[in-house]
Amino acid sequence: MSIKAAAIALETRVGDVAHNLAQVETMVVEAAAKGARIVALPEFFTSAITPDERPYAAVLGANNRAVTLLQQLAHKHKIWIGRSLLQQSQDQIVNCYVLVEPSRATHCHDKDLPTMWENAFYTGGQDDGVWDTALGTAGAAMCWELIRQQSLRRMAGRVQWVITGTHWWTLPHNWPGLGPDSLLLRGLARRNAQLSESAPAVFARHLQVPVIQASHCGRFEGRFRLLAGREIALPYRSHFVGATQIVNAQREVLALRRTQQGPGIVYADIDIPRAAPAPAEAGSGFWIPRLPKLMRLYWHQQNWANRPVYQRRGRRLGLEGAASHAAPESHPAKQPKRTST
Repeated sequence: MSIKAAAIALETRVGDVAHNLAQVETMVVEAAAKGARIVALPEFFTSAITPDERPYAAVLGANNRAVTLLQQLAHKHKIWIGRSLLQQSQDQIVNCYVLVEPSRATHCHDKDLPTMWENAFYTGGQDDGVWDTALGTAGAAMCWELIRQQSLRRMAGRVQWVITGTHWWTLPHNWPGLGPDSLLLRGLARRNAQLSESAPAVFARHLQVPVIQASHCGRFEGRFRLLAGREIALPYRSHFVGATQIVNAQREVLALRRTQQGPGIVYADIDIPRAAPAPAEAGSGFWIPRLPKLMRLYWHQQNWANRPVYQRRGRRLGLEGAASHAAPESHPAKQPKRTST
């Protein structure tokens, strides 16, 4: 089955859900008008998740205006739309990737492991992120899920296409001698950006299916936590890396927009196979690529430093944020489907 896909590079205002949804609506309508039937939006499309308290204002309830908007757009324009957001799930906050079909059928995958400072905002999920849709069996992955073997294992031999979103940042600009252009860490910054940009193609090669990915772009700032359970932090100014892109089952990048090009939309025709192909190779271990030691150290340190924040106050602030958005909806969103392993 051949179908036109679009992927949207988005630059959001942190914590400003209304502004970000208005921007999304404009870009989704544009993509649909140009013939796209599948539209991918980034991870955290309602607000970038910066290391400070502003993103808690963007947490939404289980029935929320963001899902409602995309259900309306999907139904009106006969398109499939995928993206993630922070939302309440019972008494927890999750990073939920939602795929909406033209019928308004709504599927959800909760990201399995928060990445670094994301640990301050939500808890991980247990579902497999694989859904039966009118376009065949789809799989969802977000950001660093794309470089972990467990993501391949839950999809291998099961999916016919994959939709993804990223929110992948680089080293700080404001730490003298330690930024992405510094002599000391320039190589690490290049490797980090290369991993982000190449992840969809590597994923496509392993699963032998097309991958549609949308990325955040732009600069951001916040505070980098140093110790678990202690409010000791450094100012952190950085930018997002990687690329919004569409990759076919042969690992060919059909369309690409790098983050430094700013917001925009890429388009390409993809072929969805009639059945889920057998995986190219069985994965083992934790990471798909080999990560530099400093990158692994950064990942572990930030997980450790930020995880206690969620239990201490992050969950409460997220629930308060969701409550602040709890105005009655004229057309309540259908509850997303979660497929548990």
